[in-house]
Amino acid sequence: MIVSVTAYGKLLILMAAEFMRRTAFVTGGIRGIGAGVAVALKAAGYAVAVNYRSNVETAERFTRETGIPAFQWDAADHRACGVGLEKVCGELGSPIDVLVNNAGVTRDSMLHKMTPEDWEAVLATDLNSVFNMCRWVIPSMRERGYGRVINVSSVNGQKGQAGQSNYAAAKAGVIGFTKSLALESAPKGITVNAIAPGYVDTDMTSVIKSDIKEKIVAGIPVGRFGTVEEIAAAVVFLAGDGASFITGSVLNVNGGQYL
Repeated sequence: MIVSVTAYGKLLILMAAEFMRRTAFVTGGIRGIGAGVAVALKAAGYAVAVNYRSNVETAERFTRETGIPAFQWDAADHRACGVGLEKVCGELGSPIDVLVNNAGVTRDSMLHKMTPEDWEAVLATDLNSVFNMCRWVIPSMRERGYGRVINVSSVNGQKGQAGQSNYAAAKAGVIGFTKSLALESAPKGITVNAIAPGYVDTDMTSVIKSDIKEKIVAGIPVGRFGTVEEIAAAVVFLAGDGASFITGSVLNVNGGQYL
């Protein structure tokens, strides 16, 4: 078979693109912000996989609709993260280039009513999981001299919120962790950043009572909740080569709620 120079050139370009295709992994990625981020990263050309803790039915539907594989384990479990990531890298055929730590839960109550179990559950999922995932992924990134870590914090981790001392503490901890890891990782070609979303239209915020939602919107200068797509766009930007000089930063995506 004779292949024209033009066709051969296109073939080389396709092969190079496939070779250079980077892998991305999103925790808590089967719904809400996590799902939106995973879909956006796939659309941007990444090979993507996600994890989830429960709700197999939702995970199967997500994979069926998006073609993105979903792996089940609890990101709050350090050992489970190591075992799970080994399976992910085997399926994707390469180590993780872009890690998005999105897994999170809420257990809201005023502190004088908060149980130790609710405190520990939120810290384990919202903060410990970030350490767990990074601890397994960072060594490989350091060896290869490349990596992107994007940690999902929250506007409430910056300004606080009544009834969310556990959640705010965890999300504030994510910011401190991000800045420290950024300092450690910069010489190895790894950027580590956080995004701090404001209120976003997701399943989590859909349960907010309408009168309370109106009060929240009144405090957002742009006059509305954000969208999952807007948060995902911020993640895709930080994952890309155009953000290679940005590290240790917190990108606020909150409609002006916290400046």
